[in-house]
Amino acid sequence: MTITSIDDPRYLKALGHPLRVRILALLEEETSSPVQLAKKLGASLGTVAYHVRTLHELGLLEDVGTTPRRGAVEHHYKAVPRPRVSGEAWENASPVTKQAMTDATLLQILDYCRIAAAAGGFDRGEAVVSRTALKLDERGWKELSDAFSTLLASMESVAAQAAERLAGGEGAPPPANVGAVLMLFEAQRFSDQPSVDPPSGGPAGARRGADPGS
Repeated sequence: MTITSIDDPRYLKALGHPLRVRILALLEEETSSPVQLAKKLGASLGTVAYHVRTLHELGLLEDVGTTPRRGAVEHHYKAVPRPRVSGEAWENASPVTKQAMTDATLLQILDYCRIAAAAGGFDRGEAVVSRTALKLDERGWKELSDAFSTLLASMESVAAQAAERLAGGEGAPPPANVGAVLMLFEAQRFSDQPSVDPPSGGPAGARRGADPGS
């Protein structure tokens, strides 16, 4: 049965392990077998096969075919579409659901950006990396949220038009894989965080760090 609600216990179970989150991310991009996934993830085949089987049983993966391999049968999987999350659905979701989804998404974003940065993905002049701290009233929060929704819709429209051009042979080759991350949240100021005690060891510990006076 397809998962249609973010409060579905199966969805929460799927997001409860970081390796399952990474497997889902890979299978959202392309079809793979547990053998191929194990090589990409640097994990044992047994561990990956267990998590793939769990995700399949939870209804988040589809078995799309098999390949004979050295006397065995290798199964290939792809991720099924995840439930779309509206603002109302998110607001009404349980705290456990929100925390699980936020943790899983941030983990995926971290991996996504780290891998891209290592490959020079932020080197183009059009790349954007920005963090902005704002102080807003309720109206400002709503206006900014609406602006983000408009931008997301615009991104999807741009991607659809690009897909049409590429399908018609109009796009300049090769096409670029482009990542975009949108986040809007109530922030905690760095300066409001509790102080952290310095590492034990006194002056010796201090010498290990950068000392502008030395």
